[in-house]
Amino acid sequence: MSTTTLAVLVPLLPFLGAFAGFAAGRRAPGFVRPLAVLPTLAATALAVVVALRQGGGTGEAAVTAATDLTPTGNESLPISLAFHLDGFAVLVAVLVALVATCVQLYSTGYLRDDPRYASYASLVSLFTAAMLLVVYADDLIVLLVGWEIMGICSYFLVGHYWEKAAARSASLKAFLITKLGDVPFLIGILALASEAGTFRISTIVARLTSSLSDFELGHPTLIALLLLAGVAGKSAQFPLHSWLPDAMAGPTPVSALIHAATMVAAGVYFVARLLPVFTASAAALVVLALLAALTMVGSALAALAQDDLKRVLAYSTVGQLGYMLGALAVGNRSAAVFHLLSHGAFKALLFLTAGVVITAAGTASLAAMARIRGLTRRAPDAFWTMTIGLLALAALPPFSGFFSKEAVLGAAEHAAVDPDRGIPAIAGWIVLAAGLVTALLTASYATRLWLLAWRDAPAPPATSPSGHGAPETAEPTAPGAPTAPAVRPATLPMNAVLWLLAVPSLGFGLLYSRLPDWFDGDSLAPTLTTSVLATGVALVGALVTYATWRHTTVLGRDPDPGPVLLGPLHGPARAGFHLDALYDRLFVAPVHSGARLVRFLDREVVDTCVRGAATLPRWLGSALRRTQTGNAQTYLSALLAGAIILTIAVLAAGA
Repeated sequence: MSTTTLAVLVPLLPFLGAFAGFAAGRRAPGFVRPLAVLPTLAATALAVVVALRQGGGTGEAAVTAATDLTPTGNESLPISLAFHLDGFAVLVAVLVALVATCVQLYSTGYLRDDPRYASYASLVSLFTAAMLLVVYADDLIVLLVGWEIMGICSYFLVGHYWEKAAARSASLKAFLITKLGDVPFLIGILALASEAGTFRISTIVARLTSSLSDFELGHPTLIALLLLAGVAGKSAQFPLHSWLPDAMAGPTPVSALIHAATMVAAGVYFVARLLPVFTASAAALVVLALLAALTMVGSALAALAQDDLKRVLAYSTVGQLGYMLGALAVGNRSAAVFHLLSHGAFKALLFLTAGVVITAAGTASLAAMARIRGLTRRAPDAFWTMTIGLLALAALPPFSGFFSKEAVLGAAEHAAVDPDRGIPAIAGWIVLAAGLVTALLTASYATRLWLLAWRDAPAPPATSPSGHGAPETAEPTAPGAPTAPAVRPATLPMNAVLWLLAVPSLGFGLLYSRLPDWFDGDSLAPTLTTSVLATGVALVGALVTYATWRHTTVLGRDPDPGPVLLGPLHGPARAGFHLDALYDRLFVAPVHSGARLVRFLDREVVDTCVRGAATLPRWLGSALRRTQTGNAQTYLSALLAGAIILTIAVLAAGA
């Protein structure tokens, strides 16, 4: 069987599994779990085979296949079912399929009592198929189809507990904000295809990078910024990032899938595939660097202030995606995809361990966990694997996050000091400075999370200075809603998934010397300067956080070091720097005011005119109806009176 045929089967199998799952959900519920796990597992195996066959080839060694689907009215712009298999695509596909398989297997235990498990598992399979389509697609319209399918799947999965108002609100918010970015994104795709004369991604890239071609985009900055709007929405970058923390209202395995391998990774991967479009505009690269820097630092500060375990990890994802886009802003897609792969492993691990911790503790609140003793004994597998995941997140050697984050910082350093690379030096300095600050903050909130979740501490006052209240349950429920995971130990499949993901979280970064053969050939080895600086600031952040936690617990205060470390920034950071409130004032409130005005005009002006137009005929009809008495004498008297009046009128006119 050819490589392209196997590649077609990779997204097709989860799609067929989703279709079969929807069909069998009510009629044959016993087949739902096999239909959820086996097609995705088979897709993972095929993705690995495709990766091994492709062998990391880039450029001319990439495998491309296409079949025209439909004309568009322009003979030079047909839509094609086209696949492009290079080192980036095949490795990202392995990540997506592997994480999706882990999520499906984990969910068989985590949601085993959920009455809507069938629809949930089918949507996860469809979500996976859509992301795999995005990864392999070589046609912008086909990619857009997968892009939009992921959007609707996220709407249903985030709103899985739809009886809860928070879940309904979060799913609607995620859908609307991502669609807000997708409008300019679609315009950008059409503008790019119009100027390039094709929807084929590989053709566009070849024309922009070939030394034999004199093709140039007519409006590179405008096109890049339009595309960047869609990327910011999908990958939760400032200022369209606020949907991602709220999306934690969905089941925890869904959070792992969205944050590690689908949805938010799609935006980063899209920019990596079309990086020459962005590097054609220095202004677009500077804008991308600024957005990445603001996202990195702002999300890290917000993560340090969150009380909910999953929201800490959500803001962490926002910041790590900022690192990836920062690498792309300095023109190094190898470093960006390296961190994408590394982050996918340890972030999936962290979210799935969070699910185990939440079910063991009966709460998602870190403040409540700090008052629980013996949590390590309740979930020993989660303790060790979460520790590995947090060390990878903090980018401490030899964990995978150290090598991938160093690749990003090294790329920023090269762009800052090497003006011959064609990348604005200011973009390199922005990414490097923000990356180092974020490294310090990341180590700090990772240490804080670990201390509050796992270390026993004296119970704080009932209402702490930081405003922590009573613990909240992890997965919200309502009367008639699916039952959230109860306080119970993790099942064998759940623990097996944790240890499986712990392996790449620990050792994947050591492959940094082999990955250039799969990518563009850029070195991914850590550089001395950034390695020392980043590791040093990470250690400082971890030690200061530990010292603060130790000091507060000895004094019998709230053990949370976040309020002490952030000081006056704690309140704004915990509220996401009030970005949602700003949106409410700038956009939501005016829309509501406009709606109230339209309702007033409709009811008081338009309806009044309509009612007035009917009033006069109604009055005339009422008066005429009263003359119809049915009395013949009355009719004859009226007829005689009328005749007399007409006679007098005629005589008066003649005189």
